Amino acid sequence: GGSAKMLCSSRRPDLIILDLGLPDMDGITLLRDIRRNSFVPIIVLSARTHEGDKVCALDLGANDYVTKPFGSAELMARVRSVLRTTRQSGDMIPEGKFVNGGLVIEYASRRVFLNGEEIKVTKTEYNIITLLSEHAGKVLTYSFIIKNIWGYDDYGSVKRLQVNMANIRKKFGAKPGKDNYISNELGVGYRMIVASE
Repeated sequence: GGSAKMLCSSRRPDLIILDLGLPDMDGITLLRDIRRNSFVPIIVLSARTHEGDKVCALDLGANDYVTKPFGSAELMARVRSVLRTTRQSGDMIPEGKFVNGGLVIEYASRRVFLNGEEIKVTKTEYNIITLLSEHAGKVLTYSFIIKNIWGYDDYGSVKRLQVNMANIRKKFGAKPGKDNYISNELGVGYRMIVASE
């Protein structure tokens, strides 16, 4: 469980298959910990067949619950289904383009355009912009962004995030009193402003 928690924050997996019977912690505890900072799809795999266990796992954010014994074909079908659903709902980085008013992100080429002009961004800046675009309209906390971009949280990480965000907002043309595409929710985090707002 401890190793899985570290891998989840550092590797940003596409999907987690989680057994509730872990040697060092209860799988429900790990599920709860992961859901505090990540929307990664999770399929719970367990010998626990009691309805209460299933309801608890699903209420805590599991995307699916498979009880043992199971066939590998069924498990793979459930994996494909969860990945397909999360891609469609925008919980994973979408393919193609993200268009928000004059802001366009081409995911395949990792390029960002503003009003038809390409904006040169660093790898970290691009990753932050992409993360915000995945959750456009929602406020993402400093902690959530830091853990998804750098894979860990420490005292200096907030300052590092603020420096990167200042550079991004400057490149996006933000001026005092006017937000261009990214809003700073003071003391909380940042939000990608939807053009229709």
